[in-house]
Amino acid sequence: MPSPALLPHLSAARAQLTQSTPALCLTFGDVPSEYAAAREGAALFDATDRESLLVTGADARDFLQRLLANRVTELAPGQGNRTLLLSATGKVLADLDLAVIDEQAFELSGAAGTIAPLAQTLDRYLFSEDVTLTDSSAEHTPLELCGPAAHGILAELCGPAVALPAEQHASISLVEPVGLTGQIRVTRLAIAGQPGWRLACGPDEVGNLWQRLTALGAAPAGFIARESLRVEAGQGLWGTDISDAVYPQEACLEDAFSLAKGCYTGQEVVAKIDAHEDLNKRLTLMTCDHDDPVPAGTRLYRQTAARRSPEGNGESGEPDAWRDLGVVTTWAYSFAFGCGAVLAYVKRGHQEPGTRFRLGAGPQSVTVEPVAAVPG
Repeated sequence: MPSPALLPHLSAARAQLTQSTPALCLTFGDVPSEYAAAREGAALFDATDRESLLVTGADARDFLQRLLANRVTELAPGQGNRTLLLSATGKVLADLDLAVIDEQAFELSGAAGTIAPLAQTLDRYLFSEDVTLTDSSAEHTPLELCGPAAHGILAELCGPAVALPAEQHASISLVEPVGLTGQIRVTRLAIAGQPGWRLACGPDEVGNLWQRLTALGAAPAGFIARESLRVEAGQGLWGTDISDAVYPQEACLEDAFSLAKGCYTGQEVVAKIDAHEDLNKRLTLMTCDHDDPVPAGTRLYRQTAARRSPEGNGESGEPDAWRDLGVVTTWAYSFAFGCGAVLAYVKRGHQEPGTRFRLGAGPQSVTVEPVAAVPG
């Protein structure tokens, strides 16, 4: 749900919110323009429902190094990465962004609903370590910006004396940037699969930050445009495409774990999958032959070649069969492809671009696409 401090600004921009709880900002009235802003200009997204956990103490670094799937020890203050918390069986328990605040303070940012179970899980591994876990979600309330013009907008916001981070997941803290008061942390990272930035400033300043960014040329954009960008980029979303039912490699999360660091929970399973290329399914981008929404959970079927008679007479032992080979997790309209598109988990051996599947009982179908085929 958007931060209460941001709601007046969303209303002023004619945001269309869902009636659900929590509310979701669908659009500001012109989805194609919002999508175009992300591809050609700068799109501004409300991400104030994200949550964060602050991990502090003299043993915080070593503690996180032992538990998280990506490296921690080598990171300096101002650096970070995408990381995962895995189960002992190698399944994904949380998809997180790690930021090193200082030598004894680390922030984990996650989707809404992530932090409470994360804190409970981490607490179970705490014994005598000097580590404190603090839910800092109330002070997180970030906005997110992406698009080719985003860097220029941030440069103007920050002023000429500030060098914006150059590497992914690097961050800087700004005290009273141009036109604002208080402190803002700016992090460079992918937003809906696009090069972008996250700006976390706390609830007292988020409304002013929204106004400042829109005044500098950022176009407010909603969930519908964001989903189109995300699906085209083949990026899974926690709680929608990614859950504790999948392994990292199945969800295309190779950027969120390390095979080179020391032991961490679930490492042996992840390493075994990598070594043996033992994946039963993988999150896959597909285009639809229609524009109608496809519900999550829709099964994917493909007609397989008939098996030959065991007598060896060349005749078919049974007719061609439709095999259940996958399941849809997300649908969005793709402006790049000009049709509907889905993300789906597809079984091994059926993921090649051009492979076609029937949707449910048919007659509609989907076709596997390479993510690289999407412009931008």
